[in-house]
Amino acid sequence: MKNERFFAYYKAQKIIPDEEWEDFLDAFRTPLPTTFRVAGSRQIAKSLNETIKNVHVPLLSNVTFEDQKLPPPVQLPWYPDGLAWQFNIPKKVLRKSPEFKKFHSFLVFETEVGNISRQEAVSMLPPLFLEVEPHHTVMDMCAAPGSKTAQLLEALHAQDTLTSTSIPSGLLVANDSDYKRTHLLIHQSARLPSPAFMVTNLDASNYPSIKLSAASSTSRKEQLLFDRILCDVPCSGDGTLRKNIGIWKHWQPNDGNGLHGLQLRILQRAMKMLKSNGRIVYSTCSINPVENEAVIAAALESNPEYHLVDVSSNLPELKRRPGMTSWRPTADKFISSTYQTYEAFVAADPQAATSTKLTPRHWPPPNVHELKLERCMRIYPHLQDSGGFFVAVLERNLPEVPQIREKKRTIENVETSELETKKPRLESEPETSDTLVDPVSGVDVKSVTQEGGGGGTSSGNGSFKEMPYTFLSPRDPALLSCISRLRLTSEFPSSNVLVRNPEGDVVRSMYLTNDLIKQIILANDFTKIRLTAAGTKVFTKQEGGKGVEAQYRILGEGLPVVLPYTDSTSIVNGNMSILKHLVMSHYPLCTSFEESFRPVLNNLDLGCHIFRFPPEELDGASLAHDLLVPIWKSGVSISLMVDKKAKNALSLRVFGIEVPPSIRDKKASADGGEVAPAGDFVDLNEKKELEAGAEGEAMILEDMEVNSEIAQVVVQAL
Repeated sequence: MKNERFFAYYKAQKIIPDEEWEDFLDAFRTPLPTTFRVAGSRQIAKSLNETIKNVHVPLLSNVTFEDQKLPPPVQLPWYPDGLAWQFNIPKKVLRKSPEFKKFHSFLVFETEVGNISRQEAVSMLPPLFLEVEPHHTVMDMCAAPGSKTAQLLEALHAQDTLTSTSIPSGLLVANDSDYKRTHLLIHQSARLPSPAFMVTNLDASNYPSIKLSAASSTSRKEQLLFDRILCDVPCSGDGTLRKNIGIWKHWQPNDGNGLHGLQLRILQRAMKMLKSNGRIVYSTCSINPVENEAVIAAALESNPEYHLVDVSSNLPELKRRPGMTSWRPTADKFISSTYQTYEAFVAADPQAATSTKLTPRHWPPPNVHELKLERCMRIYPHLQDSGGFFVAVLERNLPEVPQIREKKRTIENVETSELETKKPRLESEPETSDTLVDPVSGVDVKSVTQEGGGGGTSSGNGSFKEMPYTFLSPRDPALLSCISRLRLTSEFPSSNVLVRNPEGDVVRSMYLTNDLIKQIILANDFTKIRLTAAGTKVFTKQEGGKGVEAQYRILGEGLPVVLPYTDSTSIVNGNMSILKHLVMSHYPLCTSFEESFRPVLNNLDLGCHIFRFPPEELDGASLAHDLLVPIWKSGVSISLMVDKKAKNALSLRVFGIEVPPSIRDKKASADGGEVAPAGDFVDLNEKKELEAGAEGEAMILEDMEVNSEIAQVVVQAL
């Protein structure tokens, strides 16, 4: 694998010492190891990590394949709490070695239910350096496909317990400019349900200001500023050569040159949305200084209240190199020459200077050494067997208000000179009487906001087709019935329940948000901020069979959120034998359970219940902590209300075997169809070009059977 343009360009940049050049290239030519992360705030994270360490690794420690000993998975030494792993095994071994095949199945099922994230090692870095806490307001500006977003959500939910999800006071806004990919984000977020999560579909370089009602006035609005912002921006991706080998053939310097302007606009927009003492992490999977240090330098030049943070002591076992202070851009596709300054470039070829996208900002500024660019981090593949990556951590320290006003005018003048390169707004915006105020400086920021009335009309925005967001009254009959039937306590935040259907339609699903997201929805037109998701779905309507009234049930992913508000006396206790019967059977009859448990089932009302299974061992199977699951009781049977993939993952984790096929699966197989096999263990970052799938409901793992179908299966069983 060769590309002379790549070699010549990076030799000219002197990105590494000459004596490391061959090691650098050799690393880029070898396949990338497989890396994965155990979801850090999920209820089974610690026990799952212990299972990998104490069960799977010993079984994989002495495996040979074709007379060659294979290395077992190892923990990434720099990742906190040892929750990230790496192994380097060819795909044919995963398919043919019984030991690794079983481990691969384990990883696939745990990934599908969100307990494990297949993620490139360097991709895990930006959220770690952002240092998110539960009270922070957080923005992920270019979020799809969502692996970093999941890390940020986990940090926001650091106070979660083994069985319950907390409701953080902060929030995470995940944004992506591609509408289909926002639904991939929604799908991924369902694995870590959060009432503090929002998804928007906007151009990150021109992101509108989100409004909040000012505490001092009902007519004035404040701009929502963020404590933490992640700018993992679009880039040329030449740090991913180990997995995207097509880049070897097509790479040329203008790939990065053309992206510099967009990358800078995204970072500058983030700078306008950050609180004083807040933090931005800028990252790319490129090693090109034009996309990295040049962007940071230009952003710092136009925003003097920002500085780079020295994080060299963070993650001490991570091998990295400092940022560059000198680089030589070129527009020459064949790298016959590079230039020390923009002036030298113009003098050498005036025609090229007018026909390319190169600007003075592509070069190091005269005061480059004052910017402390060496505080940036460069990750190279030969240092720790990873991909190439760049990370910079910036913080904002605002001076006194009078200085802010002066500097704001300067910044606006700089940005005005670049208006011809900015992307147009997504729609025209009418003027409103609201005055938007920066809560840090107290100055009017209407010039950078996208105005829009509250409520939820979609007039003038026909291209954005999402259902409105309507908060139910705490006295709404459907909500009161749901709370009563599901035996929720008075502490349940009923004023924060919203629905996503047109007014007057039957409420099929209910979502829960925290207070801050409710304020945002009420203060903004959801079509103007192109809001595609908010909060987490907790209840859905379960249709009954003939003569059975429809009821709301708790969703499997919503149970950890609802559990703290559930009457503990209503929870049914079971044992491992009962759990195994529920997992291995499809709609088991009440009479099929052990005799001592039948009276418990007979005394349950029809509808949704919560079962608790305490730690226990049975015939070599082990449950390490309390397991709570939603159950549906029909007339003669009960069923475990989790989707098929989650059920399979639970069975493999606890009992070491897969769930047998259902009657429906067997029938499909007999008719010539195929039961869908487990998928490959793939990196979410490799799915960016895949279709995100259907909208809304179809993106959530909701393949539960309705009660009428349960009845049909029961009839067949009888």
